[in-house]
Amino acid sequence: MEVSFSKEIETLRLGAGDTFHGEGILAITKGLLQSGVAYVGGYQGAPVSHLLDVMVQAKPYMDELGVHVEACSNEASAAAMLGASIHYPLRGAVTWKSIVGTNVAADALSNLSSPGVRGGVLIVVGEDYGEGASVIQERTHAYALKSSMCLLDPRPDLGVMVNMVEHGFRLSETSNMPCMMELRIRTCHVRGSFECRDNLPPPVSTRALIEEPAGFDYMRLAHPPVTFRHEKLKGEERLPAARRYIAEHKLNELMPGRHADLGIVVQGGLYNALIRSLQQFGLADAFGATDIPLLVLNVTYPLVPEEVADFCAGKRAVLVVEEGQPEYIEQEIATLLRRRDIQTALHGCDMLPPAGELGVEALSGGLASFVQRHLPVHSQDSAQGWLTGNRDRRAAVAAKLETPLPNRPPSFCIGCPERPVFSALKLAQQDSGPVHIAADIGCHAFGTFEPFSMGHSILGYGMSLASRAGVSPMMQRRVLSIMGDGGFWHNGLLTGVQSALFNGDDAVLMIFKNGYTSATGTQDIISTPDDEVKAQAVDKQQSLVDKNQTIESTLKGLGVQWLRTVHTYDVDRMRKTLNEAFTSSFDGLKVIIAEGECQLERQRRIKPWIASLLRQGERVVRVKYGVDEDVCNGDHACIRLSGCPTLTIKDNPDPLKVDPVAVVIDGCVGCGLCGANAHAATLCPSFYRAEVVQNPKWHERLLHSLRGAVVRVLQPA
Repeated sequence: MEVSFSKEIETLRLGAGDTFHGEGILAITKGLLQSGVAYVGGYQGAPVSHLLDVMVQAKPYMDELGVHVEACSNEASAAAMLGASIHYPLRGAVTWKSIVGTNVAADALSNLSSPGVRGGVLIVVGEDYGEGASVIQERTHAYALKSSMCLLDPRPDLGVMVNMVEHGFRLSETSNMPCMMELRIRTCHVRGSFECRDNLPPPVSTRALIEEPAGFDYMRLAHPPVTFRHEKLKGEERLPAARRYIAEHKLNELMPGRHADLGIVVQGGLYNALIRSLQQFGLADAFGATDIPLLVLNVTYPLVPEEVADFCAGKRAVLVVEEGQPEYIEQEIATLLRRRDIQTALHGCDMLPPAGELGVEALSGGLASFVQRHLPVHSQDSAQGWLTGNRDRRAAVAAKLETPLPNRPPSFCIGCPERPVFSALKLAQQDSGPVHIAADIGCHAFGTFEPFSMGHSILGYGMSLASRAGVSPMMQRRVLSIMGDGGFWHNGLLTGVQSALFNGDDAVLMIFKNGYTSATGTQDIISTPDDEVKAQAVDKQQSLVDKNQTIESTLKGLGVQWLRTVHTYDVDRMRKTLNEAFTSSFDGLKVIIAEGECQLERQRRIKPWIASLLRQGERVVRVKYGVDEDVCNGDHACIRLSGCPTLTIKDNPDPLKVDPVAVVIDGCVGCGLCGANAHAATLCPSFYRAEVVQNPKWHERLLHSLRGAVVRVLQPA
């Protein structure tokens, strides 16, 4: 991985007497080391990628502490690492993006939760929920409920978050339950400070090895008949132990207010948004002091019945601020209040939106209803004015527009090696006819947006080939499945390729081989080119994975007989290869490897190299592409086929022509796709290729001067 986290790694070395300054997810990472974690694993994904990325790059320091760090092939393998804590007093932490990662890890988590753990276990999940999320809209809470795992949702304050990491391990050890900690995007990236403690080398570690394995204990296996005993232990011992620890150590925070007859129960992660909303109503000050008492749930499962009952008793009404549906916390509170015959009015989803992120504006709408019903004497003028002002500003902006602004969906990066493949696929379907396309998770999912709009389903990371199994037997034309190399190693090799070969399916699979798990931050995978190959090809446009045949060798070893590797920027050849796959008489799995290095990684590598050459006065040649305005006819077929952000339009300089002309703007990285498309699709010859020479040689300067003189002579006066 080319991104350096050297500065972040240095903050991990801070000790007692030092103050940490930074963002939330790095504070969590520091908290793990302060807790004496023995092993860390996971699979990258926003918003928690930094945790694993930093620890992987900090391997020398982790070795000093005796901490084992492992970048896992998927979330299931990460969750399986936690099996080390079933028998041994090892504190382990794993991390991934939720809810998708938790879905993948669910089997291992269930089998971990059944026998319980001896060493503390903390699962740090990025709760990617809300309109800004990049995954399906579900919550982690359901997994905590079904598998009896504690669920921490810390208030977005760095000191509280680090404290909850340390308590999370102890809570896990006390209750023998794995603990999950959900961190929303805002929590991961909130900035602040906390007073550090020294990092604790784990008592059992890579530097202090276990001398003898644990004795055999059938109760430590998730296997009948002991699983029936495990289920009883969850209710009889583990949950009560967890509740006692939560209450004794006051993990949930009680914040008093002058309106003692009302109350708000809030998930810890939503605390900041709630305080800001209360400020709009004049019910909280700039320092967070609130007029309405709050019960901040830094642990959302299990709830402590006595704690909730004491908070609600004697109050006229309580509002439960819970994000998403179903309203698990609200339902549980309603049940325990009724069982204790506490008749406090309970509100939640009747006033707050039942789905979506509870931002300040969404919270304020629900809070307005709560205040109007139960605190009618309190003026809402300020808050209602703010809400009305927001609506009016949006309406005013919309009214100024003659037509609504077009949607601006995410898109491939400039020069992305995957965009040419979708151009070729668009052309191939003109030849062979439309095909059903099983899409997948990864950068290539941007192909579902305009101008390509390709992809009939996305069922999970690496699941595209498996997802077409029910479609292809019913389809007259062959079905195309698309996955990246990250998805191939994550899940696609076994769930897709192995299954298709075993069943003799007549399928077509496209694997994007860009060298990294790019969509999650360009982390290395088993097929990432090594540093020597990168160094040899630093100044070349060609793929850096030519010499690395890991994926091809794996496919051949499994028995794939029809296999083609095509460079992604060769649009015409890719078009022909796709047509061959769609029409071939070969009956069986056909695999196309679309090879081209992630452009972000290439640019990160070559830009410093070019800068060093320029500082040394060396000659540097860079390729740029452009459009001849006199030739462009304004058809814009090139844009519809490419979708590159640097290929756009501008006013036609010819006063006799109305249609705007295509133009390549400064962001161009010289990938050559526009020219390749023009050739493959036989478009107008308006594109040109130019070489920009910096620090030219003396004879190049002389030749340039002569050429310029000739051009000036030939130009009309």
